[in-house]
Amino acid sequence: MKVSIIGGGGLVGSCAAFALQCGGIAREIALLDLNADLAGGHALDLLHGTPSVADQIITSGGYEHIPDSDVICITAGLRRKPDESRLDLINRNVDLFLSILDSVKGAGVKKDAICFVVSNPVDILTYLAAQRLDLPTSRVIGLGTQLDTIRFRSLIAQEMKLPPTQVKALILGEHGDSMLPVWSYASVNGLPLDKFPGWNPNKATELFTRTRGSGAEVIKKKGGAGFAVGIAIRDVIEAIALDKNQVLPVSSVQNGCYGIRNVALSVPTLVGREGVVGTYEIDLWPKEVQQLRHSGTVLRQTLETVLKRVGGN
Repeated sequence: MKVSIIGGGGLVGSCAAFALQCGGIAREIALLDLNADLAGGHALDLLHGTPSVADQIITSGGYEHIPDSDVICITAGLRRKPDESRLDLINRNVDLFLSILDSVKGAGVKKDAICFVVSNPVDILTYLAAQRLDLPTSRVIGLGTQLDTIRFRSLIAQEMKLPPTQVKALILGEHGDSMLPVWSYASVNGLPLDKFPGWNPNKATELFTRTRGSGAEVIKKKGGAGFAVGIAIRDVIEAIALDKNQVLPVSSVQNGCYGIRNVALSVPTLVGREGVVGTYEIDLWPKEVQQLRHSGTVLRQTLETVLKRVGGN
């Protein structure tokens, strides 16, 4: 499998490439960036590590890599400021993203390729990609709340002094302010989280609040998130490459799940080589369903503003 990362010279793109290299799943990783020297430097640095990791082809360049790419991962975009919501990025990032989509289309995309959107605001841009690219909607996926979910699990594990890999919990909805925690399924190796000693509603609220603000916290401390985002990207690409049919909270255009339509957001999604294989309408608490639908409404309102400016429906 060949993965091309548009924005591969940046922090997120290069971290994604490193995570993919360490995973050893992709046969070829190509880094594309306006800063060709930076992308080339990252590619050379990664290449030097291949003898100790996997037999992979690591390259850099431009859109000439797109026609034979199996996954086109778009990470390019302007960084979010510490006091700026992801949706505030929209006016600064939409034009850049649309120009990238035009270049991708112009280069030619394989019929069985997957477009994987990471750039923010990811839900809005995922919807635009599904509209603009000549691919089935199922083959356009956004990172969605996969990153928020692993952040959530890591913070729960740290607070409760539990092994992170055994903590299971989900964040759904928007990758942004209206995201919601799915406490109804939070567990530790199959055991309900709310039954563990020391767990209480106040702790739950504190952990979710910190999760929701994690992106801004990392930006404030180091200028931008990279490592965890790279791992989240690897999670999704490995599900595609290995045809895992794995349930992940990724963003895709919804057509009725939980009564939500004509907007891209994260619901429990079966991900495999075909992209979105299906979605699961799991039995959530009524309050959680209400929050998820509210998240869809918030996103749709923003999307309508964007579509009026750039065209679409």
